[in-house]
Amino acid sequence: MRELLRAYFSRRTLVSLYNLFFTISHKLLTSFPLSVIMPKPNDAVAESDSESVPLLDLSKPSSPISFPIKSLQYLKSRSYFDSFHFQFNRSTVPLRRNLPDHRPRVLVCHDMKGGYVDDKWVQGCENDAGYAIWHWYLMDVFVYFSHSLVTIPPPCWTNTAHRHGVKVLGTFITEWDEGKATCKEMLATKESAQMYAERLAELATSLGFDGWLINIENEIDKEQVPILMEFVSHLTKVLHLSTPGSLVIWYDSVTVRGHLKWQDHLNEKNKPFFDLCDGIFMNYTWKESYPKLSAEVAGDRKYDVYMGIDVFGRGSFGGGQWTVDTALDLLKRNNVSAAIFAPGWVYETAQPPNFHTAQNKWWSLVEKSWGVVRTYPQVLPFYSDFNQGFGNHVSLEGRQLSDAPWYNISCQSLQPLLEFKEDNTDIIQVTIECICLQTYNGKHMNLFSAGEASYNGGGNIVFKGRLEGDVYFTARLFKPLIHLSSSRITVSYSVKSDETSKLGLLLGFSSPSHETKSILVAPQEPTPRLDHMFLKCLVTSEQTVSEWTVHEASLVMDGHTLTEISAFCYKTENSTKTSEYVALLGHISIKEHAQLQQNLVSLPPASSWVIEAHSIELVPGDSGSMILKVKLEWRQTQLEDSVLPVYNVYAESVKSTDVLRSRKVLEKPRSERVFLGVSHVPAYYVSELVVDSDVKGVSFVVQPCGEDGSWSKLDVSPKHLVELEGLS
Repeated sequence: MRELLRAYFSRRTLVSLYNLFFTISHKLLTSFPLSVIMPKPNDAVAESDSESVPLLDLSKPSSPISFPIKSLQYLKSRSYFDSFHFQFNRSTVPLRRNLPDHRPRVLVCHDMKGGYVDDKWVQGCENDAGYAIWHWYLMDVFVYFSHSLVTIPPPCWTNTAHRHGVKVLGTFITEWDEGKATCKEMLATKESAQMYAERLAELATSLGFDGWLINIENEIDKEQVPILMEFVSHLTKVLHLSTPGSLVIWYDSVTVRGHLKWQDHLNEKNKPFFDLCDGIFMNYTWKESYPKLSAEVAGDRKYDVYMGIDVFGRGSFGGGQWTVDTALDLLKRNNVSAAIFAPGWVYETAQPPNFHTAQNKWWSLVEKSWGVVRTYPQVLPFYSDFNQGFGNHVSLEGRQLSDAPWYNISCQSLQPLLEFKEDNTDIIQVTIECICLQTYNGKHMNLFSAGEASYNGGGNIVFKGRLEGDVYFTARLFKPLIHLSSSRITVSYSVKSDETSKLGLLLGFSSPSHETKSILVAPQEPTPRLDHMFLKCLVTSEQTVSEWTVHEASLVMDGHTLTEISAFCYKTENSTKTSEYVALLGHISIKEHAQLQQNLVSLPPASSWVIEAHSIELVPGDSGSMILKVKLEWRQTQLEDSVLPVYNVYAESVKSTDVLRSRKVLEKPRSERVFLGVSHVPAYYVSELVVDSDVKGVSFVVQPCGEDGSWSKLDVSPKHLVELEGLS
């Protein structure tokens, strides 16, 4: 009920209702016999039945999940680190360092259905319609929020946010009477407050995320306020030491007098907490004059004031929703930062016409108001296959590995900065498509052939429309900031198109004297020449890979900075038969020549890996089959702590059925080798692998993949045989 109320009422209203309810219920309990108030026997039975559902034993092997910590005792005992799931919940993508900048920032606070929905399945799940964010270039900080005491961000969010240079925070929250009791215990002494602060810092450092949002939404005993301040101060200091660049942000709720009174602006009642940490998240019911007042109080730290905006619009200035830019514009004018709460409103309320379009439209409001705040890539090698973290197939180099739907935000590659245009009248429509079969004008049709596979992962950028005569079309893809040396760089990209639809990359550079120039990398020079568009055209070499054409060209731009990567769509000369244009862009890769050469030997050979199998279990399945459960772990013999960003996991000599497929990718094998899934840590738990009774063993193959888009060939990837005889 509390979650339902939160969808429609502000926090302040809820607290007032709660206090009124508490007063009335207290009077009822003192005026009537308990039999009138307590549940009827049938209700009690029903409640008992629901409580009899066994809880998951977190110490035992099961499909890896992310979960919150709900009690101080669990936090104090460090039991989280003893759980089977801890190893899988570590983020392995380091935060991409950004150039220092002095400007207002954008914080995004993700709050959806109590948290831990499809994103809780660390190895992914089958709901390809799950919620995702891909507009990372419009934010600086991402907060994962729920109403549990300690909300630990699932690693999928940390992995992809870090890939884009965005910091990730968990949430520590206390609420209602339960929260007041929690705070009373936590703040019993200065030493206990410091101990719990150290536990939170340890969690963030061990799991690889970047800090905490502290949200105390209950009254605090006045004598414990100084200890609460010590808790905030100690957490900030310890976290800064263990994780440089980390953040502790205070939520505008309880005051320095211990009262739960949201101030909506920075003042003497909440500034003492602000002074102890890295920023303050202001409650979202502020008035028009409050941003300016807050900036004046903050002084040199005005960018550390994050004014809250509730996208649901509950008492928020401007109304949130499709007028969220009203508040953003005001904050930008007053030079303070923004905290956008619950952008999943688009998804939860099923905004038309579909989630993908509505999501792009809503975030375009943020870009229009605030501008692009993240430029990437900033270093080489650069690789993107435009994977958005979900789809209905998985491909590798144009070969389809699986035709099962999947969702795993960790798999997002660097996302292009595609521009959204309302009532788009462009001659070419540009979209990221994560499914093979597309819908146009209400009808299902294939772009090329049935079962169209991506080049890599599960998505492509689709360019579709009409080009008449010598007309061309450009679309922004990335805004890099890569300083180039005298080393030669190699640009490659994959395309699938018809014979007359050509796709090139237009690269924008800034010279040491800040002159801008563009170079076109394309399969052939456009006719007529477009000297006003680019300095020259580099004609690519071509290689056909699984019906995709991989284009490649090399160049030297010593002292220049790569600042723009755009798609360049054009038709071939004499293509007068049809003006229809359709092309798929599968990936883009840019490497220095030395990196290209090193790539041939960069991934370790199979002989340098050790794979171990633990927690092996073989249980009876249907129709005489067996179900294998096993935890796989691997490491390099010479480099114990070396972790690659991605591992593909396969099984050989396996048979499976769609009926028994559950929270992971399994398919009817076309051969003896079956793609199981992807791991971002050197471990994988196989939870339900169906094998025929006559299979004597299963050989697991782990395929290491590099951050530059490279991967080991399967025949030289490490393997491990699990013998089944004697297990059942």
